[in-house]
Amino acid sequence: MIGTVLCYLLLPATRLLRALRDAFFTCRKNVLLAKSPTTQVGSISSVPSRRSVLEEEEALLQQQLEEEAGGLHSSESAPAVGKVSATLTSDWLEGSELLMTSLSNLNVASEVTWCSDQQHDELHTLMSLGPKEHVAVTLAKLPEEESVAMVGIAAWSTVRTQTDHQISGCTPSALEREDEDTAGLGWSLAHDTEIVPVEATAWPFYDTGQFQPFPAERSYHEILWRDWEDLSTQPAVPELGSENGPLFEFRVMSYNILAQDLVEQSPDLYLHCQPDILDWSYRLPNLLQEIQHWDPDVLCLQEVQENHYWEQLEPTFRMMGFVCLYKRRTGKKTDGCAVCYKHSRFQLISASPVEYFRPGLDILNRDNVGLVLLLQPLLPEGVGQKATSPLCVANTHVLYNPRRGDIKLAQMALLLAEVDKVAKTVDGSYCPVILCGDLNAVPDSPLYKFIRNGQLSYHGMPAWKVSGQEDFSQQLHQRKLQTPLWHSSLGIMDNCQYVSLCQPKKSDRRKYSRDFLLQFRFCDAACERPANLILWKGVTDVKPDCPAHWPKHLTMVNDPDPEFFFPRSPGVIRHGLNLTSAYSHFLPQRGRPEVTTMPMGVGATVDYIFYSAEPIENGNEGGRRLYRDGALKLLGRLSLLSEDVLWLANGLPNPFCSSDHLCLLTSFGLEIFSA
Repeated sequence: MIGTVLCYLLLPATRLLRALRDAFFTCRKNVLLAKSPTTQVGSISSVPSRRSVLEEEEALLQQQLEEEAGGLHSSESAPAVGKVSATLTSDWLEGSELLMTSLSNLNVASEVTWCSDQQHDELHTLMSLGPKEHVAVTLAKLPEEESVAMVGIAAWSTVRTQTDHQISGCTPSALEREDEDTAGLGWSLAHDTEIVPVEATAWPFYDTGQFQPFPAERSYHEILWRDWEDLSTQPAVPELGSENGPLFEFRVMSYNILAQDLVEQSPDLYLHCQPDILDWSYRLPNLLQEIQHWDPDVLCLQEVQENHYWEQLEPTFRMMGFVCLYKRRTGKKTDGCAVCYKHSRFQLISASPVEYFRPGLDILNRDNVGLVLLLQPLLPEGVGQKATSPLCVANTHVLYNPRRGDIKLAQMALLLAEVDKVAKTVDGSYCPVILCGDLNAVPDSPLYKFIRNGQLSYHGMPAWKVSGQEDFSQQLHQRKLQTPLWHSSLGIMDNCQYVSLCQPKKSDRRKYSRDFLLQFRFCDAACERPANLILWKGVTDVKPDCPAHWPKHLTMVNDPDPEFFFPRSPGVIRHGLNLTSAYSHFLPQRGRPEVTTMPMGVGATVDYIFYSAEPIENGNEGGRRLYRDGALKLLGRLSLLSEDVLWLANGLPNPFCSSDHLCLLTSFGLEIFSA
């Protein structure tokens, strides 16, 4: 402060009075700004509207300009006051807030730089020049990176700017390095700067209700950096194939982009966010930049708002080489699911929208939807007589309600029935399947195990337990799943197939095998099945109980299709698609679970990419079916983040990630065979 006073004493009396008046006015501006503190909504802090702050600042600046204009008419044309450099202790000053910093801040400055004799001489020289000449000299003495106007800078970039009352040439001994443009670096695969891990301070989220403040010394792209995991170079393990042949390689992205209508309908979920970063005009460029950078060949999106899709997303994706299909949720919902594919890589064979709402069925009374596509990969010219099998791509967004796991299970069974119909080939096998979506279920929950292991015994299970999102075990009168899960009018069997596809044709009626009937000591005449005997469930397909003394290997011997003739166990649903997850759901290097979303500061995995694999014979580890890659091979994936890392970035969404979900990105290889 003493150095500042000395610098001002060098000015003539008229200019000194004008400088003191400007300093007083700036102090008054800061006092007015200080009167609008951060408000508290509930237990979570909320920053006041940036629009109101900007309007107040504009009014104050206009008042200052009018006063300066009046002073110039009544006095001589005086050069602008010089600049005194100081390191301020205020954190996270952005945009106009930095411009509002004044000499009053020097009282709390951690460092004030004194002017040398040479700098005093330069100051007198500047005062003898006119206003325009003074500006030119000042800009010439500034470092190049400081003289460039920062136009359109991202809201989260921290830029060191000089205040209105800093004297040119008086700079601190150690200048802070300008932060790099995180918008450009965040999606760059080149990362030549070493990331220094910073120990996170203890943050009791449930006590404070606030997110941990972001450390200014680390930029967003360093904290949210996601590595590409190359799985094609790993040695053969039980869940990876070992054969190396020609492959059709492609990338698949699954992304819940957060519909804007849902943001506005549930503002309490985003109190931790600055209002500016929740605007669609801010989020849309971030989302498009992210998708364009990773350049997927197949793009599965959830929570796509209908008007945004037709007006902005679909035209943009079309220019990026995508063909897009969209299915809006039923009822009055304004968002839905979209599947986009590169027309240079795939050709559409069929598209099947799936509506989960079925009138008259209480278990399917919600408006969620899905999309199932059958795509034919396009091989480049010159490959010769080569071909690949078609690829089935399914995308869905399952009901969120953690208490209604029965609805989630029925919706998934309906989607799998559609996939079964689309992906089944003439010989009864399945073409490769990729299932993407926001399933609103955590790993190792019953719903997850049903998709991955192909079977689930649900009878008597509490409905909240199906998805594993929340624990309602202490709640009285819990809803429990009953048998059957859905009414027969739905037309879906308990093996997740349409009934119409399971009924055999009259010419292909199957018979009980002779060896099977002989196990029950029938005579030869009894082993002859009448030619026109109609299969009647519960009558002509009843299986007698096996005596306890019979060897186990004699049961079900040589029966062509025992599950077709005999009813399965009640309360069990199955499917035969053999799906496994492209992600492991755990980060070994951090010792923490992966996170795909972070509602209200609690991280969870609810987004998945499942793909077809081959089950290992007799491969079962703790009730978990083991797989290895078959015709469809997982070549790589974009790593996810852990909950503690997202805490450092103020959760989701943040200025860098414009959705409350992280995108999932995988690379697959589809075997090419001779046609």
